[in-house]
Amino acid sequence: MSAPKKNIRPTGRTTPTQQRLWLMYPPRLIKKPFIWEVGHKFKVVTNIRQASVTDEIGIVCLELDGPREEVKAAIKWLQKNGVNVEPVEISVIAS
Repeated sequence: MSAPKKNIRPTGRTTPTQQRLWLMYPPRLIKKPFIWEVGHKFKVVTNIRQASVTDEIGIVCLELDGPREEVKAAIKWLQKNGVNVEPVEISVIAS
């Protein structure tokens, strides 16, 4: 006979979350694979929603899905590496 299963609730740190962000890269960072690295360094799923990359600037709309603490850590890591990160403002009409 197996032991009864415990009802384990996720804590705020492990609660799944999804964040949609604008990433803006200066020219010196355009060729670095930041999105690939984020997906390998952190327990997050990346989803590119929109992108425009030229020789002068890279702008990417990125969704990050994962535990809240992992998403926050991924955002901090991107910022620490020189990527400007801003939340996407979703209008009522668009949603």
